[in-house]
Amino acid sequence: MKRIFIAMHYLEIGGAENALIGLLHALDYSEVSVDLFLYARRGEMLPLVPPEVCILPEIPAYAHIESPLKDAFLHGHIRVGLGRLHAKALAVMRRGKTTAGSDHTAIFSYIGRCVTPALPPVTDRVYDLAVSFLTPHDIVLSKVRAHKKVCWIHTDYSRISLDPAFELPVWQAYDHIVSISPDVSRGFIKVFPSLAPKITEIANILPETLIRGRAGSGSAPELQPGRLNLLSVGRFTHAKNFDNIPDIARRLRDDHHAAPFHWYLIGYGSDEALIRRRIAETGTEDCVTILGKRANPYPYISGCDIYVQPSRYEGRCVTVREAQLLGKPVVIAAYPTASSQVSDGKDGFILPSDNSGFAAGLASLAASPDRLEAIALKLYSADYSDRSEASKLVSLI
Repeated sequence: MKRIFIAMHYLEIGGAENALIGLLHALDYSEVSVDLFLYARRGEMLPLVPPEVCILPEIPAYAHIESPLKDAFLHGHIRVGLGRLHAKALAVMRRGKTTAGSDHTAIFSYIGRCVTPALPPVTDRVYDLAVSFLTPHDIVLSKVRAHKKVCWIHTDYSRISLDPAFELPVWQAYDHIVSISPDVSRGFIKVFPSLAPKITEIANILPETLIRGRAGSGSAPELQPGRLNLLSVGRFTHAKNFDNIPDIARRLRDDHHAAPFHWYLIGYGSDEALIRRRIAETGTEDCVTILGKRANPYPYISGCDIYVQPSRYEGRCVTVREAQLLGKPVVIAAYPTASSQVSDGKDGFILPSDNSGFAAGLASLAASPDRLEAIALKLYSADYSDRSEASKLVSLI
């Protein structure tokens, strides 16, 4: 029996969290035992962890890595709080050395470097394989003992802001770096060419039975028959581009005289105020609605007419795959890795990234129900679970 350790921030609703649940459901527990450590033991997806997985006790210092900064100090985690302040100062100081990009995710690397020394070891156990499923990867490197260590990349690193010289030593220290698609690998190697030999590709795994079961176990009362129901699911962040949805919806409504439609947004995040402001500015309150968090988004995905992902960039979007698994026509923007996820016109549609082109493409599809139905029929007969990918992780041991 091989022992595997997996570290994750928490299990709130998100693409990486869904991918982790898929991986956990695909592992063979007659061959492996798994300890899951969550920095903060919270999230709507906690009940979805398979019963065979041991969720380790929460360690308070770890829970304050991402809590409001004042809470870290109020609860006595002074070193963690000071580490986070140091990380912010370091990020500002080194900002000129980061690669181009609007999404300044480099802060997570600085937090990892500055906060990790203040954290206690996670456990005294020794594992065959330790997995850091999401950045920062410093923690598993320093606080877990294992014969081999693996870290995961979920996004297109050529499109985010980071400091390659600062991050390289951490990535270099891992035995393997898992990428979720060939395009994600290419983007990462573009930034870190010396790390190409460490890359192993493991596609996101979807727990098909679980997803279908949850899709049939709830309702989506906001979706209305007699109009086109559009749906987008994801964190409200710069990468997902939900802030441009109101303008796309305005163009679809006004410029293209589309049939009646309503666009629903499920998720949460730092851009929510921006999205609400854009809805007000474009006057699209009548056709764009923020539903917020939904513990079970699958009845909405199953019930919508078109699943829409207008992202600025992606690794391999989990919700797009989930929509395909549920037989929904998907529409995505032409971000750099789009063609690795959707074969245009065959299992979905790739539309221009600019708002005008995206709206025109949506209008064309809305006027072509036969094309949408043909795609849906193809999707129902395909297998999007990628369950066999789990064996690749075990083989790294």
